[in-house]
Amino acid sequence: MQTAEQLEAPEADSPRGLRKAILLIEKKSKEAVFDCRMCGQCILHSTGLTCPMRCPKNLRNGPCGGTMMNGNCEVLPDQPCVWVLAWERSRKMPVWRSHMSHINPPVDFRLKGTGSWENLITRRDKYVPPGWAAATETAAAGAKH
Repeated sequence: MQTAEQLEAPEADSPRGLRKAILLIEKKSKEAVFDCRMCGQCILHSTGLTCPMRCPKNLRNGPCGGTMMNGNCEVLPDQPCVWVLAWERSRKMPVWRSHMSHINPPVDFRLKGTGSWENLITRRDKYVPPGWAAATETAAAGAKH
C-alpha cells in the first residue's frame, strides 16, 4: 500500500511550448465537440462521451436523484440531466458501454484547467486520497467473496 506522500498529486507548473500547444488543442477540440469543462481527469469514454462536469452539482458517478420526470435537471429545469444524456449515449456506443457502471474516483479540483491528455501520460490523474484507496480495496475484497 502506498503512503499519502506517494499518492499525492504532483503540482503542475504553467505549461509552455509544446505542452501549451497540446493543452490548447485539447481544450478547443473537447470544448467544441463535448462541451468539456477541462477537469483534468477526463472520463468521457465512461459517460457516453458526455462531460459529467456539466452537472451543476459536479456529480461524477451518476445522477443526484433530483432528475425530473421528463429527464431534465432539477437545478436547470430547462436542460436535460447530464446523466440521462450520458446513459442514453452510452447505450449507443459500440465500445466502453459497460464503463457507465464503473465508479470513478472523486474529482481532484486541483487539476481543473489542466490537460487530461498530459495528466494521463504522466499519471498525475491517478492520485486518490488514502481514504478512497482504502474504501476501494475493501469493496474489491468484498466483491471477491
